[in-house]
Amino acid sequence: MINYNWNSNLYISKHSYVFKYGEDVVKLLNPQKGEKILDLGCGTGYLTNLIYESGANVIGIDSSEEMIKQAKQTYPQINFEIKEATNFYFKNKFDAIFSNAVLHWIPEKVKVIKCISDSLKHRGRFAAEFGGKNNVQNIVSAISEILISNGYAKNIKNNNWYFPSVGEYSALLEKHGFDVQFASHFNRDTFLDKGVDIKSWLEMFGGKYFSGIDSNKKIELQKLIMKKLKATNYLNGKWFIDYKRIRVLAIKES
Repeated sequence: MINYNWNSNLYISKHSYVFKYGEDVVKLLNPQKGEKILDLGCGTGYLTNLIYESGANVIGIDSSEEMIKQAKQTYPQINFEIKEATNFYFKNKFDAIFSNAVLHWIPEKVKVIKCISDSLKHRGRFAAEFGGKNNVQNIVSAISEILISNGYAKNIKNNNWYFPSVGEYSALLEKHGFDVQFASHFNRDTFLDKGVDIKSWLEMFGGKYFSGIDSNKKIELQKLIMKKLKATNYLNGKWFIDYKRIRVLAIKES
């Protein structure tokens, strides 16, 4: 699994749309009072707290020490733990597992699905949303073109995102004993707040592309990427991200 050094302050101040959009996934989960629920990749805990407010007994896990630290400070009434999505275990199984904007960061998708399956009760449900096929394609193409033309082709592989189709991901779930109740792939172009540009998005989510590149050169490359993207991802004075998402609800049958 790729390790990321998340900036929780930047995440909250300029990219809160990531977890705000996740409110609809909580509705899909439909948490009930007294249920035992796991928030897989909880980040700073905003959605974990929404689940908590339903009356469910919720635990949030994330691989980022920085994110878990922030979550504990903001929501001290909730149990948060540092755990990897590819290798987590709880003695008592869950009624449901929830995940928002996490699974596209983890290429080892089979390990993740196995952990989810092993951690759910029979008829337990899994509700998730994450990047799907062709997610941020404009941005990926611009980054790749600029890195290659400036002699940094090897850096393209640094961000090993996983953006499956609905069919691919549904088949993986079914192979591991899930009955897929609902699966959807949809466009969600998302405008950044006024004054927030693509550079901020690159810093927050694309930092691995610039690993090993000195700061001055990185700034130069990011400016070239922004120039390239202005034709496709800038409208009426605001930048937007060309998100493509998968949303899924599945029941563990075996």
